Amino acid sequence: MDKTLIKQLILEYQQFSSGVRLVPRALRLADNLSYVLVGLRRCGKSYMLYQKMGELIASGHSPEEMLFFNFEDERLGGMTLNDLSLILNCYEEIYPHKPIFFLDEVQNVDGWEHFARRISDQGYTAYITGSNAKMLSREIAGVLGGRYMVQEVWPYSFAEFLEAEGVTLTENWQLSPTRSEVIRLYSSYLHHGGLPEVQKIEPRLRRSWLENLYNKIFFGDILMRYSVRNTMGLKLLVRKMAESVKQPSSYTRLAGIVSSAGSKTRVETVMDYVSYAEESCIIFGIENYAAKIVERSSNRKYYFADNGILSLFLFDPDTSLLENIVAIRLHSLYDDLTYYHNGTEVDFYLWEHGIAVQACWSLSDPDTLKRETDGLLAISERFGVKNLIIVTNDESGTLTLSNGLSVRVVPAYQWLLEDGLPPA
Repeated sequence: MDKTLIKQLILEYQQFSSGVRLVPRALRLADNLSYVLVGLRRCGKSYMLYQKMGELIASGHSPEEMLFFNFEDERLGGMTLNDLSLILNCYEEIYPHKPIFFLDEVQNVDGWEHFARRISDQGYTAYITGSNAKMLSREIAGVLGGRYMVQEVWPYSFAEFLEAEGVTLTENWQLSPTRSEVIRLYSSYLHHGGLPEVQKIEPRLRRSWLENLYNKIFFGDILMRYSVRNTMGLKLLVRKMAESVKQPSSYTRLAGIVSSAGSKTRVETVMDYVSYAEESCIIFGIENYAAKIVERSSNRKYYFADNGILSLFLFDPDTSLLENIVAIRLHSLYDDLTYYHNGTEVDFYLWEHGIAVQACWSLSDPDTLKRETDGLLAISERFGVKNLIIVTNDESGTLTLSNGLSVRVVPAYQWLLEDGLPPA
């Protein structure tokens, strides 16, 4: 790698990052700890680095201390592990400071984790991003040896989405004209997702932008990275997982669905494909709390990390998008997210917090109402769960179960703006 190019990029990246306009994210990173930030492509990880750089400068650090490097820059094609050390050498030839590292999409350099461990051992602070969930694996954690905090970054929450749209919420926003604006933007958030760049694109072009992003993930992060040969089988699997987003899916079931559509696929292959999709941060899975421990990992419910990408695969999307957006919010806030299925079903069960949540577009149909409340009744009686919630599209109120417990019914546009859930 040419040293002149590296020095040019160090200066170029410094100038660019200092001029980026930001919508501050709620995620806060400590100054004296090193982090690995992981998440879906275009979810805002790079902007988290820019935000942290701005915070450090505001607290008294010099802009020249910030050593930012973007490893998706095509000028860095073929960069190796040895070249990472060259970046530090080039920086030291420009500045007398001890740099703070900001390494963006560093998973593109094989063996990056060894460099990350070494600079940590040498006392440098580093903030690292990646779009590959393998950065969370036990192997990587072992190499890093506890030197880095691992932090997931998600697309905009609804509150961040509104802030980016210039909407300021007051304490009584539901009694003001702002409520209509919130509901209108909620529809956009529900259908187009929370990836920050989507908001900058005019509505008629958003689907095309999302399709291009998905193709980049599919062909670049999955197909090429894992040398997948059965392209059609993998395409069918992702589509079927999207169409089944509300249902438990075993590997055997998924293999059968894909094979029946004309692309013969073994169960073992499906297991690999699902792991590739998870590692590329497109999907995440949750386990059935009521299942035996040995069965939990093989029969999960899968959700997409962003509603905009999920919507690409659906023709009648609303009910699936509602449940998916609830799953995203809960998964981003809590580590104990599961579902409950044992005769009756509860969409989401936070077992450590004693909270059960159903996602239902509307409760107007008596059969739907019975199904949703029967699940909550069963889980409340089996585990003593008392915080019971049904998130709907636009309905609100309170229901009373046969055992006397109350169920809170709340519209999604309101629930998404609450700071977590009430304590158990």
